Amino acid sequence: MSDDERAGSGKYRGPDRASPYALSRLSAPVSLVDVAREIERADQTIASTTGAKLETIAAQMRALRAQAEQLLRKAKKDAELHRAEARFVRHPGKTYHLYEREAEQRYWSLLSPHDWGDAPPHRFVGSFRLELDQSWTPLEQAEERDREREPIEDLLRSALLPSSGERT
Repeated sequence: MSDDERAGSGKYRGPDRASPYALSRLSAPVSLVDVAREIERADQTIASTTGAKLETIAAQMRALRAQAEQLLRKAKKDAELHRAEARFVRHPGKTYHLYEREAEQRYWSLLSPHDWGDAPPHRFVGSFRLELDQSWTPLEQAEERDREREPIEDLLRSALLPSSGERT
């Protein structure tokens, strides 16, 4: 056993092509300036890569903030709609019609403006469908919402229904 092996020296024992330093006497000498340039080039690459990743994260944060603001606006509007007077129990999936008396007193009705002969007793605000999550969808947007939810509902149905090979 040689002295190097016993001492556990830091001598490189891997393939020549992966060596961290020149192994041949014919190799060009490594100067301190070359090492400094390599370190500077690595620093620049790391800085630009990190900067690009941080820009991506900042863009995602702006998008999430916009989504959060939109969600809060929707929640506030839904809460306002829930506070409108209703003299009946509202059920998800049903359409209700919102009217406004003087002094901004809003109330729900089961009757649409058409049911009133297109002459409702108070100002018509809009028709809304109550969703399962207790949010309100304007009737003119209900079809679009149904289209958006269709793939999600298909996934839920396929996940919840037993396959034909399973026993019930």
